[in-house]
Amino acid sequence: MNTATVVAPAALPSSPVKTQSQPSRSYWRLVSRQILRDPVTVISAVLLLLIIGAAVFAPWLAPADPYKASMLRRLLPIGSPGFPLGTDELGRDMVSRLMYGGRLSLLMGVVPVLIAFFVGTAIGLLAGYVGGKLNMVIMRTLDVFYAFPSVLLAVAISGALGPGMSNSLIALTLVFVPQVVRVAESVTTQVRKLDYIDAARLSGAGPLSIIRVHLLGNVLGPVFVYATGLISVSMILASGLSFLGLGVKPPEAEWGLMLNTLRSAIYLNPWIAALPGLMIFITSIAFNLLADGVRSAMELRR
Repeated sequence: MNTATVVAPAALPSSPVKTQSQPSRSYWRLVSRQILRDPVTVISAVLLLLIIGAAVFAPWLAPADPYKASMLRRLLPIGSPGFPLGTDELGRDMVSRLMYGGRLSLLMGVVPVLIAFFVGTAIGLLAGYVGGKLNMVIMRTLDVFYAFPSVLLAVAISGALGPGMSNSLIALTLVFVPQVVRVAESVTTQVRKLDYIDAARLSGAGPLSIIRVHLLGNVLGPVFVYATGLISVSMILASGLSFLGLGVKPPEAEWGLMLNTLRSAIYLNPWIAALPGLMIFITSIAFNLLADGVRSAMELRR
């Protein structure tokens, strides 16, 4: 587990400190410079910004109505006049469908991880700081989720709740919370054993003050980097649920659902059928490379 953000104070304070136990501004400046010097991380960040921008501003950037069908122009090839990326099995413009599909795919990728980040960090901080029997109960309970692969667990929960985007969000959140809890608990257990935590406790700081001032800043960094890497996994799982009919329902545009509906066209126009999968692949790789770049930059030590 990466604990590069842990910075111990130089001397034992006489009162609860608020700055020495936190990563300094100079440390974050070094991290920022290291990120900007990594071309792979910068390119991944720019690519993600373009994809997110196209999805957010799809109502203004999309060249056509993504839901307007026409059987006269179904499965037009890439490069057709007026349709740069062709049309789908119902004659709908693929450029517009991919832009609108990115909105739901990114939503399904980010929201479960974001919820799991806050919930899992809170539970992990509590389990790691208190320790003892509470830690054992929490961690052994969450270990039950590790008995199942993430894909199988997401399919089982989503299948039990029923198809739909909201149920898919709940299923994905339940899959990622135990993973975030384990990372947060591990980092918290390491940090709470450091000398400056004992110094803050002896100086009269209460548990909430120690967690807020001394632990939180050192735990959030590694957990945030780990959660960033989970976004790509969440997108792939969400697309898989939609492909199986357990996620977003037609006629909504979502990359996984588009893969499902274009299955019948794979022998007629394979390039059109591959476009949603290509977008899932590019976005997932970009999130992974960005997370790796940030993780490498945070390994810098003062």
